[in-house]
Amino acid sequence: MSEPREQTWRRVGEERYDLLIIGCGITGAGALRDAARRGLKVAVVEAKDIAYGTSSRSSKLVHGGLRYLEQGELSLVFEAVSERKVLQNIAPHLVNPLGFLYPIYPQSPVRLETLRAGLWLYDGLSLFRSPKLHKTLSKKQLATVEPGLNQQGLKGAPLYYDCATDDARLTLETVIDANAQGAAVLTWARVSGLLHDAQGRIDGVQVVDTLSGSKLPPVEIRANAVINASGPWTDKVRGLGQGGRPLLKPTKGVHIVVHASRLPLHHAVVCNHPKDRRLLFCIPWGEQSYIGTTDTYYEGPPEEVCADLADVDYLLHVTNHYFPDAKLKHEDVICTWAGLRPLIAQGDASESSVSREHEIIVDADGLITIAGGKLTTFRRMGAEVVSKAMDLLALMGRVPQGVHDAHTGREPLPGAVGWPENDDAEAVARQITEASGGRVSPYVALYLANRYGTRGLDIARYAVGDQRLLSPLVPGRPEILAIVDWAVQRELAQTVSDVMVRRTQLFFRDTNQGLDATEAVADRMAELLAWDEDRRNEEVLRYQDEVALSRRWRDEL
Repeated sequence: MSEPREQTWRRVGEERYDLLIIGCGITGAGALRDAARRGLKVAVVEAKDIAYGTSSRSSKLVHGGLRYLEQGELSLVFEAVSERKVLQNIAPHLVNPLGFLYPIYPQSPVRLETLRAGLWLYDGLSLFRSPKLHKTLSKKQLATVEPGLNQQGLKGAPLYYDCATDDARLTLETVIDANAQGAAVLTWARVSGLLHDAQGRIDGVQVVDTLSGSKLPPVEIRANAVINASGPWTDKVRGLGQGGRPLLKPTKGVHIVVHASRLPLHHAVVCNHPKDRRLLFCIPWGEQSYIGTTDTYYEGPPEEVCADLADVDYLLHVTNHYFPDAKLKHEDVICTWAGLRPLIAQGDASESSVSREHEIIVDADGLITIAGGKLTTFRRMGAEVVSKAMDLLALMGRVPQGVHDAHTGREPLPGAVGWPENDDAEAVARQITEASGGRVSPYVALYLANRYGTRGLDIARYAVGDQRLLSPLVPGRPEILAIVDWAVQRELAQTVSDVMVRRTQLFFRDTNQGLDATEAVADRMAELLAWDEDRRNEEVLRYQDEVALSRRWRDEL
């Protein structure tokens, strides 16, 4: 069971930490796990929820970045393909091989021969440990394996392999593992100020409660070193201290979701947009398919980022160009999501040419900031920034005793403990059904296996204790009421949106974005968290507002 939030709030104000991390996206989570597994006393504070920002709004891919070869960023590609293999090993239930087709036409910006050569380099940089080595399919073969693909002028398509993931759950399991190693985790807690000692060095943070209905007083959390891993909010946090010029020039990435029946895909398809030749993807996603991403500079508040009509039209255009029989229209779009890439500003560089490399900056008062980077390389980024913090502690003579290697590349994430070596999710699903005495259907069991890994067994055993917990949140879908309990009791969920968006994916996957389940989820959370009627109703309205933001583009029609 997770420690009650109120208890964590009191505890963090009474203790001193070796390291405090601001921001619990994938980078902050990676640093938290690395620090906890080194034996450091570490805490993280997050203004909203785990993976609230970019880390639940990515393209949901663990990949080497084939296009970075063209930009000459070989070191970035080598690091990414190496980490892809590590993540497959420590999170096989969440990081799954996915075939990518790159169809080549006369107007394509790259020639087929050039792409073949690039893919040999891509496989070589992975030390030939890609999920599968690439091969090239002919036009005739493509008509069989991806029949919806535009055949006009098609020369062929290399097929290569990267991986798909659930970005929010990858972040969440990283945090859960850190928490199990002793890390303190405090969500819905915004840093309102930085604390300094008599010499002007950073000495902690002041935190205010941002959870609706909660009345916890501001708390000061003392720490010997502080890492700013707040993603799109990086410059705002640095502005609380002695940070210099702004670091970031964020870009907006939008995706749209449609039913797989409207865009049936057997592989991810790499597309070059006919207007500007930008590279993006059409990706199979079970009962859905999604298309993305856009890449445009963004200057507004990060929490207000959303798709507009131009974004949706841009993505529909490229999809209908590559899949002309689909004839997708506005009404086919189930959901949109928009995220911000916290990229380091690079003068007048175009959006897509800005490097995805990360940077670590230490401000005059000792605040350590990490920004930029990719989802795929989060584990290495976390290790690097914790090592920087250790260097700073050494300069101050504050290196704690008993620190050891983290081994984060060897230790599995919680859902991967006991996962079959042959990566057989269906075998785990059968175990889940058996553990429930047959009361969890194979459909629900496979969902639990793919999403929770071996922890799905614990959810099934818990669910059979109360018949209500086996009921679906949305008729015909695999999400059952028990996962609301699990989210609250084991996964630090505090709001309806936490559950609907980041603990499940109902926000993205359900035809009505989970709105029909909102009342049931709110009722159960009210029961578990002792909400009064006002708080329960407010939670329903907040989730409805979040759905409305994702649909705001429709107002422009």
